[in-house]
Amino acid sequence: MPSFSCTVEESVPSAARLDRYVAETLKILSRSQIKSRSLSACVNGKPVKISRPLKGGDKLELFWVEAESPFLIPENIPLDVVYEDTRVIVINKAQGMVVHPGAGNRTRTVANALFYMMRQRSGDESVPAFSGLRPGIVHRLDKDTSGVMIAAWDEEALAFLGRQFKARKVRKSYAAIVLGCPKDTIGSIDKKIVRSRRNRKIFAVSDSEGRRSLTHFKVLRSWGDFSLLHLMPKTGRTHQIRVHLKYLGNPIVGDPLYGQAPSRFKNSSLMLHAKNLSLFLPDSTQMSTFKTHLPPRFKKIIRALEVCKK
Repeated sequence: MPSFSCTVEESVPSAARLDRYVAETLKILSRSQIKSRSLSACVNGKPVKISRPLKGGDKLELFWVEAESPFLIPENIPLDVVYEDTRVIVINKAQGMVVHPGAGNRTRTVANALFYMMRQRSGDESVPAFSGLRPGIVHRLDKDTSGVMIAAWDEEALAFLGRQFKARKVRKSYAAIVLGCPKDTIGSIDKKIVRSRRNRKIFAVSDSEGRRSLTHFKVLRSWGDFSLLHLMPKTGRTHQIRVHLKYLGNPIVGDPLYGQAPSRFKNSSLMLHAKNLSLFLPDSTQMSTFKTHLPPRFKKIIRALEVCKK
């Protein structure tokens, strides 16, 4: 993630907006790039809105995403298809597969695979079905999170699905194996999440800043040092479940960002799986539910824990 730091000149006009200062004085990003490249900022060490007024002497830190290549390469990558019709496709995303291209991941993504499938469906390889690098993708999963996700075959279906996600009408549930066992077998974590000031790639719980985030949880099984949880996020913040479980004191096994290496299963990958997804499909008046089974990596650890318990 590119960044830039400076001290605002004393000669800056009174109440000059941060976004205008970046575009007109620093000329690092244009006004359109400020939005398209998700500019974020800190003033005097605190995260602020990009519309915040500046004054001379302010310590300014800027962060933005790298510009994406305008080209998406169609790739014939097999996907685990859970459901497909003329409007949508539901897949069981493999762990380790990136959803859409970004820095360091330009190929072998879900988007590359969907783009190939769209061209095959249309029979016209000269005209892309969607513009941009996220054809039909309305939501995403982290690279190391496996599980169910949905994409659209046409713009109208994409907008229809997008409205449900925005209105929080989509029901999602996850499975996770965590360290220890929560004090309550059923509970909720209602804590704001904010990007870390020290490491812009991770997030943290905050009492005053950030966006409200809510996750319900239920303990399904416990083996003392480890537990299997059923999780139902009501909001969709980046890394939400992972951050909330760290805050709870029960980080996910195998989490390289928010966890800690246990003496057992220290070589495990992230034990987080998107298990169920419920929403309305285009042209349907009833909610559809799509389910996936626990992947082999979960079953392997559960078997080992069950053996030790006997």
